[in-house]
Amino acid sequence: MPRFTTSDGLSLHFEDQGAGLPLLCLSGLTRNARDFDFMAPHLPDVRLIRLDYRGRGQSDWSDDPLTYTVPREARDVVELLDHLGLERVAVLGTSRGGLIAMILAAMAKDRLMGVALNDIGPELDPGGLDVIMGYLGRNPDAPSLDVLAAMRQKAMAAHFPDVPLERWRQEVTHTHVETPEGVKINYDPGLRDAVIAAGAKGAPDLWPLFDQISPLPAAVIHGVNSDLLTHETVTKMAQRMPGLIVAHVPNRAHIPFLDEPEALAALRAWLGKMA
Repeated sequence: MPRFTTSDGLSLHFEDQGAGLPLLCLSGLTRNARDFDFMAPHLPDVRLIRLDYRGRGQSDWSDDPLTYTVPREARDVVELLDHLGLERVAVLGTSRGGLIAMILAAMAKDRLMGVALNDIGPELDPGGLDVIMGYLGRNPDAPSLDVLAAMRQKAMAAHFPDVPLERWRQEVTHTHVETPEGVKINYDPGLRDAVIAAGAKGAPDLWPLFDQISPLPAAVIHGVNSDLLTHETVTKMAQRMPGLIVAHVPNRAHIPFLDEPEALAALRAWLGKMA
């Protein structure tokens, strides 16, 4: 099981598969390497590298949950690249992973070949943030994963209308485990404290970080029904960064699964710019 040790002593899990252009995949806030399982079979010609952030997936939990910050996680990414001996990678960031990618563009741009953002941008809709805080760090009220999947399908029906129950059943296993006491989250609940602490400092202006991506090849994948990334923000991103590849994925909110035709077309066009 591939692991490396960070400069502050945590053992983090990662996956490194395939050959070709190195594509580092950074997952959502509570998520892990499994975030990219639906996409992976469709991109067979890349070296797919996935990281479980500290406190998530199979990585160690920190004794100090307040280290679960975007800058610290960006530093972990650079340390992973050093561990792998990789000078530069393309980065695909989903939600939280996109924020990390923007930080990397500012602090370690020489390590990047390009950046793709999955339903994330320099402006975050407060309504979507409220939804995240509603579940972050809390165990769902579900006795089994089957029940949780049915609950998820019902809750998401309006914004993910064509997603079958089997997909939700697989998706809920990425961030939850079934126990005799019911379903539990598989990440450190202290992540909630870290996010609250970061929010207490006020929302930073992310546009300068987004601007740092240029002139690297860049793409944004937008769930048309997203409650976090608005159409207006995507339009501003495209105006601000000529050449930005934009994909609007219908029947998807936050976040697209990345195996949708629109998402895959954008990713392939983006990867083609770095081939």
